[in-house]
Amino acid sequence: MERVCQSLLAEFTERSREILGDNLTGIYLHGSLAMGCFCWQESDIDLLVAVKNPFPDVQKRRYMDMVTELNGRGPAKGIELSVIRESVCRPPVYPTPYELHFSIAHLDWYRRDPGDYIRKMKGTDKDLAAHIMILYYRGKTIFGKPCREVFLPPFDGEYFDSIWCDVQNAAEEITGNPVYLILNLCRVLAYKKEHLILSKEEGASWALDRLPAGYRTLIFQAAEAYRTGASMDVGESCAVEFAEYMLREIRKL
Repeated sequence: MERVCQSLLAEFTERSREILGDNLTGIYLHGSLAMGCFCWQESDIDLLVAVKNPFPDVQKRRYMDMVTELNGRGPAKGIELSVIRESVCRPPVYPTPYELHFSIAHLDWYRRDPGDYIRKMKGTDKDLAAHIMILYYRGKTIFGKPCREVFLPPFDGEYFDSIWCDVQNAAEEITGNPVYLILNLCRVLAYKKEHLILSKEEGASWALDRLPAGYRTLIFQAAEAYRTGASMDVGESCAVEFAEYMLREIRKL
C-alpha cells in the first residue's frame, strides 16, 4: 500500500504544479504516512499545500476536481489537505487562515454544489497549528521549498490549544469514536507531560509504560484496532472512565 500512496503523491504533485504553476510554494506530508504508522483502513493522507498568493475560484474548481478524483483512489479515509498562503506560516498565524480545505467529510457537499463549497471553504482553522507542528518536526517535503524554510512551529500555548480542542469533549464522544480518542488522549498527555510530538501508535506505546495498569488493555486494544483497521468493541463505562481520567491528568498540567 505504501507504493500506491507514493504513486498517488507523485501524480498529486505533478497535477498541482500544472494547475497552480509558479504560485505553488511547496507540498508537504504530515500525519501517519510521514511518521511511519500508516494503515490503509484507518489513516488518511495528510497534506499541506503552500502558495504565494490567493488564487481565483475557477482555479480552485480545477484543483478540487483533481483532488476529489485522486481521493477516490486513496485509502479508506481519503486525502485531507489544506491550502495556505506562505505569508501566514513564518511567523505562524493562529488560528491559521486557509485558502481551501478538503477532507472526505466534505466530499458530498462538493459533489452536490461545488460553487457553494468553493465560496465558503475559506477561513481559519485551529487544527492547522497541530498539523504545522507535526510537519515541522516529523513531516516531509514532497515538492518545493524545504518545510523549515516555509514554516515555523506554533507557540506552545497555541499548539496545546489546537490539540486540546480535539479531545476536550472526549468523555461525551469516546464511545462513538474510541480508537481515535483513546490514542489522541495519549498523545496529548505525552505532549503536556514531556513535550513529545508523537504518532497515534507512539502515543499508545508511551501510555502503556506510564499509565495505571488498569488502562493497559484498553490502550492495547485501541492500538491493535488502529494497526489492523478492525473495529473496537469497548464498554461505555470503561471508555468514559478512561477519558475522564486522562482529561483530569491533562488539566492538572
